[in-house]
Amino acid sequence: MTSENDAAAAARLAEAYELLQREIGRVIVGQEEVVEQLLIALFAGGHCLLEGVPGLAKTLMVRSLASALHLEFNRIQFTPDLMPSDITGTEIIQENRSTGERAYRFVPGPIFSNVILADEINRTPPKTQAALLESMQEKQVTAGGSKHALPKPFFVLATQNPIEQEGTYPLPEAQLDRFMFNVRIDYPSELEELEIVKRTTADVNTEISPLLTGEEIIQLAQVVRRVPVADPVAQYAIRLVRMTRRGNDIPSKMEPYIQWGAGPRASQFLVLGAKARAILQGREFATTDDVKAVALPVLRHRIRTSFNADAEGITTDHVVQQLLENIPTTVEDQQFVDAFRSSDAG
Repeated sequence: MTSENDAAAAARLAEAYELLQREIGRVIVGQEEVVEQLLIALFAGGHCLLEGVPGLAKTLMVRSLASALHLEFNRIQFTPDLMPSDITGTEIIQENRSTGERAYRFVPGPIFSNVILADEINRTPPKTQAALLESMQEKQVTAGGSKHALPKPFFVLATQNPIEQEGTYPLPEAQLDRFMFNVRIDYPSELEELEIVKRTTADVNTEISPLLTGEEIIQLAQVVRRVPVADPVAQYAIRLVRMTRRGNDIPSKMEPYIQWGAGPRASQFLVLGAKARAILQGREFATTDDVKAVALPVLRHRIRTSFNADAEGITTDHVVQQLLENIPTTVEDQQFVDAFRSSDAG
């Protein structure tokens, strides 16, 4: 870290992370890994694509996260007839009653919020999906030739149902690449489902207490970017991404299963995610273990499997797991970790 203030902020973030997990856990049963990935993406300044069948509390999870962070939350239900202006806003003609003059006035849409739940994003046509792309990448909306900045922080959580294909519009690769994480939400265990039933069928109203403000989140996100990453750790992330590309360092046994691989944005998000995970766990440096921990959500939507993989039931998760098993941790990385721990102990 670069200063004592950064170290204090890092300690504050690690403490807030534990409190956030505990607070969200009052409403959401289980799904600790999902909550961790959402918080990593948030403090790294990225967006998330959530995949899960209906009824797994995706909306409740996002709403609870926004409440715990004292952020403004808007839910947008994407439908086939949704127009771009329905989410970004539109210009209307307004008359000045005293002068009689008319002028255009921009009326902001629901996208002007801190946390956006884009529910079932694959149910709306590409034109409306593209309207969200500028907001995610540029943090602004363009209407009538004028640019309108979105509030900070700005965090998009989009959901899609993986089992419904009829009447849907798959997200184009360019927009998929804008999502830092693709988070998979699975069914709860039997004990977790029992707890869910007991909580939701009782006369109990659980309110979440806000723990961090938007300004604090922006400051802590800047601290995350100042977390040191040794060159061997960054090189590890880059090698992992390059192993997904045909004609590069891809293992020969995996080459028949990959049609095309991830781009440089994947390397950036691996390093950013590793930094955020490290600081959330109370460490002031990132290691290859942090890169491994975020590899699946970063890479699973950036790899296109081949027909051979589909025929054999090999998914992108299988591909990433195999790549992780074929990439060694460098000696230099371990030396860096040992040196850093020694300096902390001193």
